[in-house]
Amino acid sequence: MNSMKRWWIALAGILLQMALGAVYAWSVFRVPLSKQFHWTISQVTLTFTIAIFVLGVAAFFGGLWLKQSGPRVVALTGGVLYGLGVFLASYSSIGLWWLYLTYGVLGGVGLGFAYIVPVAVLVKWFPDRRGLMTGVAVGGFGAGALVTAPIATHLIQTVGVLKTFSYLGLVYLVVATAAGFFMQNPPDGWLPEGWTPKLKEIGQKTAKDFTLGQALRTWQWWALWLLLFLNTSAGISVISQEAPMFQEFAKATAIVAAGMVGIVSIGNAAGRVFWAWVSDLLSRKVTFAVMFLLQVGLFWLLPSLQAVSVITFVAFVILMCYGGGFGTMPAFAADYFGSTNVGSIYGLMLTAWGFASAFGPLLIAHMRQSSGAYSGGLHVIAVIMLISIVLPLLVKPPAPAA
Repeated sequence: MNSMKRWWIALAGILLQMALGAVYAWSVFRVPLSKQFHWTISQVTLTFTIAIFVLGVAAFFGGLWLKQSGPRVVALTGGVLYGLGVFLASYSSIGLWWLYLTYGVLGGVGLGFAYIVPVAVLVKWFPDRRGLMTGVAVGGFGAGALVTAPIATHLIQTVGVLKTFSYLGLVYLVVATAAGFFMQNPPDGWLPEGWTPKLKEIGQKTAKDFTLGQALRTWQWWALWLLLFLNTSAGISVISQEAPMFQEFAKATAIVAAGMVGIVSIGNAAGRVFWAWVSDLLSRKVTFAVMFLLQVGLFWLLPSLQAVSVITFVAFVILMCYGGGFGTMPAFAADYFGSTNVGSIYGLMLTAWGFASAFGPLLIAHMRQSSGAYSGGLHVIAVIMLISIVLPLLVKPPAPAA
């Protein structure tokens, strides 16, 4: 019965992550908000930065709370706060600070609480498919923008940007809380029937479970944090500027650019599943090295492109690598530190996402504003990716915790 139950829990986790991942469609709100309220693009972009930064911090506290109160309570609380934050953003005519407080802070707390739950739950339910299933779960997060971007664009054009927030907030609230209700851990000591780990898998994993404090005293935890930060900084710089970047390079209309955002978001979702699956075959460290190498060429090439189809393809692969970091890292953390405390250990590691959400988007926005083009910022990121390739090749499982 538990073998079938885990698949239903995985499905609920995917739906929960899809609702949360709608935050990645933020770029379609940038221009409408800027035009209606005369805010600068940088001011509007900061909302997304705040939300992702708060997500990273809240995921850590959600991971700690998860161990005390269980996944269902944390998921339901996160779903309510997220939906409420987006709904209350519909009153942003009050001022820019209200948008930051509701969508950014309140919504970000909800995102962080709810995001960590499927990740922490599924590494326990699927020790036999650890990389693939955590990739599938967070793949739903990447797919959120695919559904939301075209719907939000249509709603903005028909009812206005503020009413769009109210409608979407209610939908997120219903979907996230309904899916969160199904989140629960397996019984203590549960393993899939007939499954035993292979010798190759044992060599890539730690022998014992670490506590959060023990993990933080290893250099490997900090190396994984840096891996996630570097990979996330690269991809999120594109995500934060997708629509206007596509309009600049391809001379596309807002509608075409929104469609490109939706298509490219498939890469974010697909990469979480694809690279997580690859990491089960090649190892997590080799997978990260390959993703970094790919991004060196892609970021260097992107500013020279003009055709809509080619730009879409290159951005698609960049977001595959971006999503691959989130698909692979939960299993990476569980391999190195055990699954018992992965909620808090990986939850704290997600602060890398928060810092990257500040570094990547602000870097690309600043260089765009100072030079009048996106090419300089994209080339800087390509160089960062080149230097980063060595890091995943150096990491190895930590010695067993004392």
